[in-house]
Amino acid sequence: MPDTTRRDFLRYAAGSAIGLALSQIAFGAENARRPNIIFILADDLGYGDVGCYGQKLIQTPSIDRMAAEGIRFTQTYAGATVCAPSRCCLMTGLHGGHAHIRGNALVPLRPEDTTVAEVLKRAGYATGLCGKWGLGEEGSIGVPNRKGFDYFYGYLSQTHAHNSYPTFLFRNEQRVKLRNVVPGEGKAGQGVASEKIDFSNDLIHAQALSFIERSKERPFFLYLSYTIPHANNEAGNKGLEVPDLGIYKDRNWPGMQREHAALISRLDGYVGQVLAKLKELGIDEITIVFFTSDNGPHREGGNNPDFARSSGPLRGIKRDLYEGGIRVPMIVRWPGHLPAGKTSEEVWAFWDFLPTAAELAGTQGLAAIDGISVVPALLGQAQKPHAYLYWEFHERGFDQAVRMGDWKAVRHGTKAPIELYDLKTDIGETRNVAADHPDVVKRIEAILAAVRTESKEFPVRERPTTRPARAPSAVNP
Repeated sequence: MPDTTRRDFLRYAAGSAIGLALSQIAFGAENARRPNIIFILADDLGYGDVGCYGQKLIQTPSIDRMAAEGIRFTQTYAGATVCAPSRCCLMTGLHGGHAHIRGNALVPLRPEDTTVAEVLKRAGYATGLCGKWGLGEEGSIGVPNRKGFDYFYGYLSQTHAHNSYPTFLFRNEQRVKLRNVVPGEGKAGQGVASEKIDFSNDLIHAQALSFIERSKERPFFLYLSYTIPHANNEAGNKGLEVPDLGIYKDRNWPGMQREHAALISRLDGYVGQVLAKLKELGIDEITIVFFTSDNGPHREGGNNPDFARSSGPLRGIKRDLYEGGIRVPMIVRWPGHLPAGKTSEEVWAFWDFLPTAAELAGTQGLAAIDGISVVPALLGQAQKPHAYLYWEFHERGFDQAVRMGDWKAVRHGTKAPIELYDLKTDIGETRNVAADHPDVVKRIEAILAAVRTESKEFPVRERPTTRPARAPSAVNP
């Protein structure tokens, strides 16, 4: 660790029990056990979909208890507003203007794209991924076992992951046959099962618990990437697949809202069982657990995100670069080290996870990335802020967004005017104040002109005409 980084680390860590532990790790104390790191990622779970973020209709007692035992961050951002690019930012420490994968296309990670798992594996960690990958198809150079994971069980393709009752999953690079029957199954394994026997997330969850059990004697990193409450897009408006409705079976709710709620509560049960397993094995206090979502809530498979206010007070949903599409719940728990029941307004994003995990593991991160370690924020110490955060989205032309302090800018195409919002007074992004702050708009324009590299896989494609900004709905401002 360079001397300047070491001095900064000690300054942040002073007076903190976790700081003492981390400084021992960083400087090689023989009696320090480096923490296990578990990163739990939900799929299309909205900022307002869990109780501790204001949800009233859907019950999430385990996640709420996790927040009561850890830190609840209120200004954490996903890497993108859809699956694959968000996960690429998470794994590589790069924002969407520099990451290799910037959309849901069949583009794999390259050998030069270093992942969190590779960094931690070099530091001696056992590394496992259970769930959805989306950063390299079958047979490609981007599959998990070629990107730092010792063990993988789940889905390679995000299209395959639509189907919660597939005919196969992957264990490492081999297909594992399941008992489900999918007539007319697509090339990636997508489709709608006619015989639903093996619910994939139950299998993924069981494999995660098994990985924890067999890795308990050494530091490990588990990336636990469930595929719920994402919909099966191939099933149309009946696409929220869940084994049972649980406590919601008698609710007189419209559409697929009972199924949506049941998926979230099932996810909540998984989280509770992971935390219980850590206690059972006696490794609870040497394991830091992160819980979040890859982007905002969806309007797919028959779900109406307005029904349960899935975006909370935020504007927009999945595929929007307004806050509801990219601001996500983030809870971090580490008993005995992090404060319990704390709420933090620190602003950070998925690309900060790689340097954070590296610092927790006491190893070098990567120099040429956009992320910064948020260990100081975990400690409750002064956190070096980002000068800005940046996102881009390619599915509906070319959208961009920047957060700079409390200012949030959105632009729908490079020739479109910049929309500007003051998140301090307008979290719902209801008032475009660009005309009142030309100086801020000019600074944002300078950022947008310099923030990204060109990508041959994801070129900038302008809309024929500028799409008008979608107004906030009455239910979900």
